[in-house]
Amino acid sequence: MYNHLQLSQKFLYYYLTASNGKGHGVHSPFVFDFIKNVLLDKKVYDCYHSVEDYRKLLLSNKELIEVEDFGAGSSLTPSNSRRVNDIARSSVKSKKYGQLLFRIVQYYQPAVLLELGTSLGITSSYLSFGNPSAKLFTCEGAGSIAAIAQKNFDSMSLDNMEIIVGDFSKTLPSLLANLKNIDFAFVDGNHRKSSTINYFQQLLGYSKSTSIFVMDDIHWSSEMEEAWIYIQNHPSVTLTIDLFFIGIVSVNPDYKVKQHFKIRF
Repeated sequence: MYNHLQLSQKFLYYYLTASNGKGHGVHSPFVFDFIKNVLLDKKVYDCYHSVEDYRKLLLSNKELIEVEDFGAGSSLTPSNSRRVNDIARSSVKSKKYGQLLFRIVQYYQPAVLLELGTSLGITSSYLSFGNPSAKLFTCEGAGSIAAIAQKNFDSMSLDNMEIIVGDFSKTLPSLLANLKNIDFAFVDGNHRKSSTINYFQQLLGYSKSTSIFVMDDIHWSSEMEEAWIYIQNHPSVTLTIDLFFIGIVSVNPDYKVKQHFKIRF
């Protein structure tokens, strides 16, 4: 994992070299439409208040829980005993990106969604609200964290999702085997190069031309950057969008020439 200074330097480089995020000079109809109708959508949706109120509760929750970590872990909380508010502060996607995930789902209306890394359920809630008629499968390694997330889903009557608990290497293959296609996936799990590539390769087997994959923390470490480069160069990938903290991937074969965009957000 990059330290704060390294990440800040990388973000500055990204910010200075990315396009301005207004869509000017973008020659991809998909990306122009994405910028105009998703990235620049400033409407405050009702669900924003519900999810952010829940985040506030988590940030004030000092309960100590035991966490089994199958991923790269957190340098901020190396112990298996962790406080809920520490997890909420260090391991949960920010408001800005959680609401972007909502807008992506709300705009494209995918029917079958997969999330690798439920955590405390903030992003899961945004994804669920994005398309209440969809089916969301969200995977979490730690049972204690999944239990807290489930309480949140119940309190907000989010009944279009199912939590799968356990090591992704064991739960993901069996889950995918029961699904025909994945329309949307948010990959925020084990932050290791080999695992990230493995998840991506498995998802490809269940993708279709309109599938959208969102890879989290693509600049979190040198390993994650290497995984992102691998994904960009994969023969099945036709378009990617680098928003620094997340990367968006399309495998639509109608895009005859590979295109990679870096957009300021």
